Amino acid sequence: RIVLPDSGRQWKDWKQASTVYSRNRIQTTKYTWFTFLPRNLLRQFHRLGNLYFFFLVVLNWFPQVEVFHREITMLPLVMVLLFSLIKDAIEDYRKYQYDKTINFTKTRVYDK
Repeated sequence: RIVLPDSGRQWKDWKQASTVYSRNRIQTTKYTWFTFLPRNLLRQFHRLGNLYFFFLVVLNWFPQVEVFHREITMLPLVMVLLFSLIKDAIEDYRKYQYDKTINFTKTRVYDK
């Protein structure tokens, strides 16, 4: 927000000043279309439970340590990651829609 005194001299520089400063808009989304998958997976693997299941999947690929079939070991991790991915995508899309409605809301400016 830029507050200018009402002397008139600053209004000449308003066009130049408005290009320098950022726009007054709200953005609460965490992801973009390009960064959704990498950032979401990075956030998911910060959780200790997901790292534990990933460790089990990696261990199960070695024949000496294999306890279950490889696909069965991967199933819990894939399901948790898939459900979290869908939940975060829906949540972020709702934030995007809300930001869009807030940013395009008409406002009134009251001058003295």
